[in-house]
Amino acid sequence: MTPSQNFYLLLPMEEIEVPVEDAQEHIHHAAHESGAKWVMGVALSSAFLAAFAAIGSLMAGHHSNEAMIEQIQASDAWSYFQAKGIKAAVLQNKIQVFEALEKPVPPSDLEKLSDYKKEQDELKEQASEKEKASGLHLAHHVTLARSVTLFQVAIAIAAISVLTKRRKFWFLSIGFGLFGLFFLILGLI
Repeated sequence: MTPSQNFYLLLPMEEIEVPVEDAQEHIHHAAHESGAKWVMGVALSSAFLAAFAAIGSLMAGHHSNEAMIEQIQASDAWSYFQAKGIKAAVLQNKIQVFEALEKPVPPSDLEKLSDYKKEQDELKEQASEKEKASGLHLAHHVTLARSVTLFQVAIAIAAISVLTKRRKFWFLSIGFGLFGLFFLILGLI
């Protein structure tokens, strides 16, 4: 790894904030005060949903950072590609001057020109791979961010079920949680 690559590994991972603590506290408080057994189920399912949301948030932040790092590395590779292209163009002009003056072209210059073209091909491949990797990380980020959103909605609906004392909303909350779990698993594979 180059020193500039090590620098990017030191960047802090940004996490998606999960602002559902108040809803969870209310659910747990209501579960202890309520005589209905299903309210305790709401509290437990909300705790699981919050844990899944935290995992999804952490992994979404990780993939977001990795996508950014890969894109920066791709940009670096494209910059090197362009630098090699400029060097090759300057050397090509030098060779053309030698040919115009009908002087022998130094073999080292022809060899260097060939090396520049070869290095450009390698850099192009490297940059393309980094861009592809960045795109894959970004796709995982988006999928995981969807899971976090669905978990947050599920927790909010669970809170509504406790506030309105309607069990149907709890089942709806579980449905949203299952969709969130689907996206979480999809984002992790």
